Order: sequence, then C-alpha cells, then structure tokens
Amino acid sequence: MLYSMTGYGSHITETPTRKITADVKSLNSKQLDLTCRMPFGCRSIEPELRSLVSSIAERGKIDLIINIERTDFRTSSRINPDVFAAYKDQLTEVARIVGIPAPEDWYATILRLPDVVTATDEFDQSEQTTNTLLVDVMNTAKSALKALMDYRRSEGLRLEEFFSLRIERIRELLSQVDKYETERVEKIRERLTDSLSKIPAVDYDKNRLEQEMIYYIEKLDVNEEKQRLRQHLDYFIETMNQPKGGQGKKLGFIAQEMTREINTLGSKSNHAEMQNIVVRMKDELEQIKEQVLNVM
Repeated sequence: MLYSMTGYGSHITETPTRKITADVKSLNSKQLDLTCRMPFGCRSIEPELRSLVSSIAERGKIDLIINIERTDFRTSSRINPDVFAAYKDQLTEVARIVGIPAPEDWYATILRLPDVVTATDEFDQSEQTTNTLLVDVMNTAKSALKALMDYRRSEGLRLEEFFSLRIERIRELLSQVDKYETERVEKIRERLTDSLSKIPAVDYDKNRLEQEMIYYIEKLDVNEEKQRLRQHLDYFIETMNQPKGGQGKKLGFIAQEMTREINTLGSKSNHAEMQNIVVRMKDELEQIKEQVLNVM
C-alpha cells in the first residue's frame, strides 16, 4: 500500500458564530517540513497541531493554513464613545479659538483620529468559549488531514500501477537476455581464436588456451547479476504491497541496488543485443527512481 507525498485536503467547520477553515497541501520532501499559518489566538495549540501532522502525514513539505471568520455579523472593532466625545469638545474649542467653522461631517473627521476605534481580540472571550474554539480548530485540522491522506492514497494507487508495470517490463527484458547467452559465449570464443590465428608463427598450448578461455568467459558470466536483479524486482513488489505506508525510502534503496545489477550486466554483456536490452531496462528503472521520490 503506497501513499504519495503529494496531496491536498480541506475541511470547514461552522458554528453559530464562526466559520473555521483548515487547508493542508503537501509536496515531496526527504523529511517532514511543516509550515503552519493560523490566527494569533491559536498559537497555544501549535505544538499539538505539529505533533498531529507529524503522526499522520509523516513526510513531505506541508503547508497548514487555519482561517477563522465570524459569522454572527458582529464587528471585531469598537468605537470608544468617551474618546469620541473628548475629540469633539476639543475640535469645537479649536474652531472657536482659531475662528474656523466646525467640521460638516463630525463622524468622518473624528473616526480617523487615534484610539477612537479599537480592535477587539478575536479570542478575548470567556475561557470556556476560547477552549471550545480551540477544540473546534483541532478537529477541523484532523478532518483536513484525513482528506489529505485520502488524496495521497488515491495518488498512491496510481503509483502502484505505474511501478508494477515498469517492474514487469524490466522482468520481461531480463528474460530476453537468456537467449543471447549461448550465442555470446560462442562469439567470444571465436573472436579470441581468430585473433590468435592471425598472429603468424606463434605456437601455443591449446589446453592452456582452453583453460584461459574458460576463466575469461566465467569472468563475463552474468547469472549472478540476473539472479540478484530478479530478487530485487520481487523485493520491490513485496515492499510496495506492505499494508502500512512509509516505504518510500526503502523503495529508493532497492532501486539503487537494481541500478547496480543492471550496470554490471551491461558492462559484462559484450553483446550488442544484450546492451540494447540493458539500455531499455535502465530507461524503465529511471522512471521508477523518479517516481519513488513521490512515495511517502
């Protein structure tokens, strides 16, 4: 079971007085890289939110945005009537002393002055109401994270199909190597014999030559590489199908081992068709390695 590190989740909680929105998006990253943006009054639960995200999302570059809107149509600002009245008295006195007319629009003039309008704290309420709000914020974030993981799982299903197809293609290409094995050995033997025959007046021990040929051909034997590559292919599928997520790093390590065996197979092949097969296997493997970076 695979989960992608790429995903998006959102959830909205509506109360009689507020609308709480949690949006979370995720991209691939080697470890958890979390950014939280929320109203100042929610900062007290930020450590708990970070712990929640870490336990659920595990890996990825994650942005969590919490937004709170009032829905009871009460303004979050207040006009201070005492300050308003004091400004009006002062302006009236100044107008009398200087000899200028009083403002035609007292409201527009005075409301621009300092401290007439003060913003009230969104969380400046009773302790019980504040705690209820923070609980609602946590529950909203949990629901958004669940939506994120559902999205990640749907992307993980696509990755499973992608990997299975590429692994089977490599397995099929590997099976094609067998039919060139006998031909390759014979061509190596013929090439060495022909090279010796072209050297004039050289006497050599044919038994010793045969021993050296056997040793040389054994050095070019690729059976071990083929066997190990098959084991890595099986292990990749086995790891991918594990019930719990979080296999991304392990799959990356397996892909590295597959690269090593395919490279060795190519360096030992000494055969045009086998080298062509190796190139095609490398192409499939590079696509696997690129997408493994997206696995959680």
